[in-house]
Amino acid sequence: MSKVIMVTGGSRSGKSVIAEEKAKECGGRSVLYLATAIPVDEDMKERIRRHQERRDAEWGTYEGYRDLGQIVRHTEKSTVLLDCVTVMITNFLFEDQERNFDEISSREIEDLESEVIMELSDLIKGIRDENKNLIIVTNEVGMSLVPAYRLGRIFSDIAGKANQVLASLSDEVYLSVSGLPLRLK
Repeated sequence: MSKVIMVTGGSRSGKSVIAEEKAKECGGRSVLYLATAIPVDEDMKERIRRHQERRDAEWGTYEGYRDLGQIVRHTEKSTVLLDCVTVMITNFLFEDQERNFDEISSREIEDLESEVIMELSDLIKGIRDENKNLIIVTNEVGMSLVPAYRLGRIFSDIAGKANQVLASLSDEVYLSVSGLPLRLK
């Protein structure tokens, strides 16, 4: 029977390590790691390198953030680990290099949010259809100040809505605080 586990928390809260432990528990070495980060600068390259070093050498890796439902339908791995939803959302936001976030309409924002939600919903549907396990890593972005800039507010709103949808579709939800998992669901 498939299981969907969401691990959320703040930046550097230990959520990826917790998610990797959950992936080992669920799938052992039969894990596909969905890596959504795009190495745009040296800091991101270093972060990606550290994540790669921690992973089991037997795990498969797919680098991308679109059509993930199809990816999981075609993998032989029993468990899928998506790291991370909020990085994926950033990728969606910046796909169109011409997009002006100071002038973007409410309708365009709603369309972006719907696109993200559809991608994540299709991923979970693929997991359920194939009877696999899914561990999802995402940042909790709504526990701080409201961003001063429109782009930050758009990102925070889309991430918050995506996290609500994911939590409702998950069998287990954990909040990582200082590296400690607090089970919410």
